Amino acid sequence: MPFVRITIVREVLGDDPSVKKAAIASKVVTAIAEATGLAEREISVVFDEVDARNWYVGNTDVETLRARNRQGST
Repeated sequence: MPFVRITIVREVLGDDPSVKKAAIASKVVTAIAEATGLAEREISVVFDEVDARNWYVGNTDVETLRARNRQGST
């Protein structure tokens, strides 16, 4: 039974996290089911939500990177 753990920046889920998580999980489950021949009910997905300020890319947190990108695009 495949178990998929998705770690995602909380802010990506925005205003409607339940709908977005359901859409993501559906696509992941479908892909695994198609690739393996397993029934969808045999595939588990769990989401770990992390604040942007707690997720780092290199030495910089995602919150700071996004702020820089917004400043650069205006």
